[in-house]
Amino acid sequence: MAIPTPPKGAADIGVTGMAVMGSNLARNLARNGFKVAIHNRSVGKTEKVAAEHGGEGEFYPAESMADFVNALSTPRVAIIMVKAGAPTDAVIEELASLMDPGDIIVDCGNSNYHDTRRREADIRARGLHFVGSGVSGGEEGALNGPSIMPGGTAESYDRLGPMFETISAHVDGVPCCTHVGPDGAGHFVKMVHNGIEYADMQLIAEAYDLMRKALGMSAPDIGKVFEKWNATELDSYLIEITADVLQHYDFATGEPFIDVVLDRAGQKGTGAWTVQNAAEFGVPVTGIAEATFARSLSGGVPERQAGRKALPAGVQSVPVDDLEAFVEDIRQALYASKMVAYSQGFELIRKASAEYGWNVDLGAMARIWRGGCIIRAVFLNRITEAYERDPELALLLADPYFTGEIGKAVASWRRVVSYAALTGVPIPAFASSLAYYDGVRAERLPANLIQGQRDYFGAHTYRRVDREGTFHTLWSGDRSEVRED
Repeated sequence: MAIPTPPKGAADIGVTGMAVMGSNLARNLARNGFKVAIHNRSVGKTEKVAAEHGGEGEFYPAESMADFVNALSTPRVAIIMVKAGAPTDAVIEELASLMDPGDIIVDCGNSNYHDTRRREADIRARGLHFVGSGVSGGEEGALNGPSIMPGGTAESYDRLGPMFETISAHVDGVPCCTHVGPDGAGHFVKMVHNGIEYADMQLIAEAYDLMRKALGMSAPDIGKVFEKWNATELDSYLIEITADVLQHYDFATGEPFIDVVLDRAGQKGTGAWTVQNAAEFGVPVTGIAEATFARSLSGGVPERQAGRKALPAGVQSVPVDDLEAFVEDIRQALYASKMVAYSQGFELIRKASAEYGWNVDLGAMARIWRGGCIIRAVFLNRITEAYERDPELALLLADPYFTGEIGKAVASWRRVVSYAALTGVPIPAFASSLAYYDGVRAERLPANLIQGQRDYFGAHTYRRVDREGTFHTLWSGDRSEVRED
């Protein structure tokens, strides 16, 4: 049965793409009093949303893209919720061909920010607005209030922002949505959010693994530990769900659920994007990188099988005399490593913002991540406060609050990393975070030797500590030094 043509200009906003995220976002808008046009390439999904959820608000189903666009009030706002890449480009082109100058196309998918910058420039040249917007919180967040990170022009935010702020999560009455910055800023910030999420999850997994292997604790008992930790400064969504997952039992076997789950972690690419962009910007995101590589290692089945058979352990037996004290050491190490991951992530946003002229408010980013999103945590309040104290803060860890917190944790952190190294428990995120911490606070790094080597084999030059200038040593000649600048 054909869908009736919706009235012209009846809807405040539209969503095309009625998979779970798209339909939930449309329902959230409708529940909050907005009139929503809905569309999907296969009309059956549009009909299903209208039939099952039509009572939640005012929906205007459209069978064709032309009817969908016609149903939108001007300036039109159309949200795309389809697969990233070529499908998104195809929908953008179809929408743009039907829209008028001043209309707004919004991509709420997990698009690469480079694609967003390209699309924004193209759409702007056609007189339209293009907004790349990060949306975090998964299916539940899309329906009940996500964290939303829209980029694009200030003019587009004037039209879109009030709607997004209304449907976003709210913490202390403040919406978890703000205008991030021009063109690709929103999707870049969402990418870094996801990278931090990778690090957070890996650190939690390493804490679990230490308690399991070092202390011989069962999954449910470890779950109870995480439950207690969630009442500390680690209070967060990820710690909360970790406690729940670890205390869940498999219905089929009666075993702890986590014990029947294969140890291979999937990934969709945003962690790798974060690492790639960090390398390009020269920002060491060690925790995020190791978390991404740990997922890759978990899926390397042939390599792991060969390693288990052939590689000697060379481990030591290190007794734990005080179980409770060691659990607290693990908690402190987790907290310290978490601080490093966030510091690195915010440094990456700062560098990209400076490069592209986005003027991203770092304190505001922490504020909108406090609710709705996967990394929501009480801890984020402290980050907002740090950037309010000093908007030009070069290193989040150098803020007085964080130097105090990490100072209380560093001895525990070192004990945990040392124990894991001696006993053969892999904790790449904990260990690399500590190495970064020691590197960033070091008076002098061994990079002087590396630069000397580079000058030796490639004449890459070097700078001196005792005078200005760029120099090269004639290594294959008389080894005299020449100035190159």
